[in-house]
Amino acid sequence: MIREITPTTTPEQLRAELAAFLADPYPTYRQMRDQTPLEYVFLPPGIAPGIDEPMRAWALMKFSDVYNALRDHETFSSARNPLVAKGIFPPLVLILDDPPRHTRFRRLVNKAFTLRRVEALQPWIARVAHQLLDEIGSGEVDIVRSYTIPLPIRVIAHLLGIPEEDRDTFKRWSDTFISSLVSIPLEQRMKNTQEMVEYFGRMAAARRAHGADDLITALVEADIEGESLQDWEILGFCILLLIAGNETTTNLIGNMLNILVDRPELWQQLREDRSLVEPVIEETLRYESPVQQLSRVTTREVVLSGVTIPEGAMVSVFFGAANRDPQEFPDPDEFRLDRDLRNHVAFGMGIHYCLGAPLARAEAQITLNAFLDRFPRLTRGTAPAVRQTTSPIVYGFQQLPLVLHPREQRYAFSH
Repeated sequence: MIREITPTTTPEQLRAELAAFLADPYPTYRQMRDQTPLEYVFLPPGIAPGIDEPMRAWALMKFSDVYNALRDHETFSSARNPLVAKGIFPPLVLILDDPPRHTRFRRLVNKAFTLRRVEALQPWIARVAHQLLDEIGSGEVDIVRSYTIPLPIRVIAHLLGIPEEDRDTFKRWSDTFISSLVSIPLEQRMKNTQEMVEYFGRMAAARRAHGADDLITALVEADIEGESLQDWEILGFCILLLIAGNETTTNLIGNMLNILVDRPELWQQLREDRSLVEPVIEETLRYESPVQQLSRVTTREVVLSGVTIPEGAMVSVFFGAANRDPQEFPDPDEFRLDRDLRNHVAFGMGIHYCLGAPLARAEAQITLNAFLDRFPRLTRGTAPAVRQTTSPIVYGFQQLPLVLHPREQRYAFSH
């Protein structure tokens, strides 16, 4: 939703327009891309304490502008987010850090997300995936509630060392955290954040008393240049890993299955040729990017596409728009497997490239192979598919009913 907000614009109008944009942002991207960088109202006045005037930001939608901004972390800072300064969001580590802090923290958690560790985890992930599919069986099912939410939450809960039976609470926390202030009131957001902080505080205290082989133990025992992490840094890590670890993958898997259900020929092709699984995942990442946008703040005056953006300006980096830029990806609104996708920005670029990208890809690959093994066909359910319309950050489904068609049983009769 990128337009001027007038004094007569009501909160109901804002919520309706935002919901329509979040359900399908791509027409807006097509219409606005060539006009960007473009300044717009990021948050209207009165939406939260301390926001007495419209909070403005510059939208970047061209691939070249997005790519350059993501690569230039010195000019486009992650650590100067005004929403953190105003106390609206907690100061998450890594994603809201610049070097040298970012470098030290990244080095710490890189060990947990190496390709070797992800590969070692894959047999366990596959067991969880097949367990979920055993519970689903066949027929019509909301694949979001039954699969795309529980799989990533079980995986990240396993890594962090927290009980997966709390997964409904985890999902509520995640959804509220990444929602827009227009969609969910600040009081509700603050309540959920406080619950999250208290929960992970208890977990960290338990690990200090009795360590375990998990990420929270690694964080409380970490030593960075002779210093332990402070409590708020440990909590920031836990919150980031919980949210990023499930939201991105949930939406990647849901978007992928939604694309494939309307392409039965491609489904059959995939069942016969599994070398196409990886290209399907990468094209899904480009075509319907799970993360649509994140914010930066300029540390100096900078010129992009001939437009001067002043120092101290908030910038909205639209990954989803960049990945549909026809200057970089010909026929961008077509789902094709013959593209060069090395430069898509679905997982970001530069020093903030998504830490969990190998894990998300592994979960998507295991999922797709498991579905292909079990189900000769997918078709749409009778209930409607419903996009999420509360978070401007991610793009995915609130509800995705699919009919899973089982393999035909073959019986042998003896005389």
